Amino acid sequence: MADDLKAVYLLTGSDRPKIERALRRLRDRYPDDSVERLHAAETSGADAVAACNSLGLFGGERLVVVESVERWKADDVKTVAAYAADPAPGARLALVADGLRKDSALTKAVAKGGEVLLYDVDRKKVVEWVVQQFAGHGAKVDRELARALLDAVVPDGQDADLHHLANEIAKLSTWAGGEALAWEAIRELVVPFGDVPSFALTDAWGRRDVAGALLAAETTFEREASPRRDVAPRLVGALGRHLVRLQECSRLLAEGHSSSEIASRLKRHPYYVQKLVRQADAFGDDDLRDAAVRLAELDHALKGGSRLAADLEVERALVDLAGRAA
Repeated sequence: MADDLKAVYLLTGSDRPKIERALRRLRDRYPDDSVERLHAAETSGADAVAACNSLGLFGGERLVVVESVERWKADDVKTVAAYAADPAPGARLALVADGLRKDSALTKAVAKGGEVLLYDVDRKKVVEWVVQQFAGHGAKVDRELARALLDAVVPDGQDADLHHLANEIAKLSTWAGGEALAWEAIRELVVPFGDVPSFALTDAWGRRDVAGALLAAETTFEREASPRRDVAPRLVGALGRHLVRLQECSRLLAEGHSSSEIASRLKRHPYYVQKLVRQADAFGDDDLRDAAVRLAELDHALKGGSRLAADLEVERALVDLAGRAA
């Protein structure tokens, strides 16, 4: 085995695509029958060490990859730490973790006898990361389009799942085939992470489509693994954030700003802002004030002000919001 390889690696961080590429480079150095991939949900630290100590069917060098080791307990970490201090000849152990702290016991243990590879993305620079990912596929997009992709894929109030996002970027780049990407293509082709994207709900509200708003809300409730009482506040948050953007658009329009100037100020894609502007014009100041009051009432209801089920309170509010706009 090459002398430049460590006995134990820990690959962690939020940039899952980079972790996968690092793992692929490591696996490429071994024959397929010398690589064993395990998962910490079914594999203890002792099991991982035993796999490393095994010479395999034909003997020789061996790579053992264990996913999701953030699940491991103190005993598992101790076993791996002891192995890192005295590893088996010809064996390499690659541990993959999501969200593992830099000061965790496993990180410290691997740092002593192996190497910690941290692949992180600054959450404030995810837009730049998206642009770079497109560039890696030979596609060129600007920051506005990258921001639009985030809005379409990532539900409001949630962190971006970079692995899912990278898959969507690869799909869009392949579809484009070297041609310029447009917002319409992104909206039609991407698959949002987790639940229905908030724009399905807010668009229905903006169209004054009561049935569409109720359908979008119910679809989110059905797709979410969390209880409906936990999903309801997130929907209210999405509606509230959309209302704030509508209010801001309305204020800027009243000051005489154009749609393109508003897009620049809000740092949003022009197509998205054009839609906001149309909705702000259609609602009017009175409608926006009434919507703010109704959302405040809904928030109070979800925080103990009502004995009704949370999803029913959301649906009642949507009927009022969309119906009142009509």
